[in-house]
Amino acid sequence: MTGDVARRLADVRARIAAAATRAGRDAGEVMLVVVTKEVDLSRLRAALASGERDLGENRAQELVAKAETLASEEPRDIAPQWAPHWAPHWALHWHFIGRLQRNKVRSLVPYVSLWESVDRIALGREIAEHAPRARVLVQVNLAGESQKGGCSPGETASLVDALRDLGLDVEGLMTVPPAVGNPRPWFAQLRSAAAEIGLPTLSMGMSEDFEQAVEEGATIVRVGSAVFGTRPSAADVRR
Repeated sequence: MTGDVARRLADVRARIAAAATRAGRDAGEVMLVVVTKEVDLSRLRAALASGERDLGENRAQELVAKAETLASEEPRDIAPQWAPHWAPHWALHWHFIGRLQRNKVRSLVPYVSLWESVDRIALGREIAEHAPRARVLVQVNLAGESQKGGCSPGETASLVDALRDLGLDVEGLMTVPPAVGNPRPWFAQLRSAAAEIGLPTLSMGMSEDFEQAVEEGATIVRVGSAVFGTRPSAADVRR
């Protein structure tokens, strides 16, 4: 099973590189965030052994539990073969990518490198209080889907300004397009919104559509099932 993770990762990286080439881009411009939702530690360690260090979670409790477990292990247990013996596996970059309640922020602060789903000023205030100058992305709900987080497109620029006023480092925008239909127009819309505000980072694209996202300008793609296989409870098509 762990060998499958390495094989799948190699395939995803190759597909990212091919999509970047088709778009006339450098594949090095695209960060792969491996989404570990409902992924057991053995498969997570296999991804780490393959060199991955950017991990995404959308549940606070699950992120904290995994981060604490990995932090308690010896680096050599999960360091890739090419790494020096002292390579700190704890130099992981956790991305929080789900809807977030304010009362969960404090527990996440020791671990989260990039808060990708900031969609309201109240959440920004909580992050700024416990993690001053934190790196954040503003999540935009382009299609206005009630079951998803994200600010409305018309509120994006003002939210970016408000978060910056709190001292947060707003790097870019994130979105989750509708599960049905062509995602390209949504990706293009996010790219245009980011360009208008002058933001360089675009987190868009998941297992089903990361190649289209790369072709449309994604700088971060969030890939879970294409790396780890179908989740036991894969009710949500997109993740």
